Amino acid sequence: MQAKMSPSRPYLVRALNEWILDNDCTPYVLVDAGLPGVQVPEDYVTNGQIVLNISPTAVQNLHIDGDGLSFNARFGGVPMTVFVPVVALLAIYARENGQGMVFGSEAGAPDPNDPPPTPDQPDPEPDPSGSRPSLKVVK
Repeated sequence: MQAKMSPSRPYLVRALNEWILDNDCTPYVLVDAGLPGVQVPEDYVTNGQIVLNISPTAVQNLHIDGDGLSFNARFGGVPMTVFVPVVALLAIYARENGQGMVFGSEAGAPDPNDPPPTPDQPDPEPDPSGSRPSLKVVK
């Protein structure tokens, strides 16, 4: 039986955030603001996306875990709690040089276009066709 692993995106975001800060740069995240559960200042959303500065001088109480990214910040002087679900994190990069990572679809991550399962509705069963990823030894 194949073990189901949690998405790697929050781990990568934490590591890249630390790497960007260690190199005296400013970490920015690109967010898909149109996905369910995203709580960002709507006035700053452009074309369905928003770029957020997550440096320690810009935010307080930054927390990145398997659910998403959250912090407290001021936007136009108005305090706000921001929450970005993992699937809505599109990229993290350094403002100064653009180095970082853009995220694509991740195996095991929920599809942002699918509604989350409800308690009355179980998770969909895996594809019974038997077409699952496999590894083979190359000599």
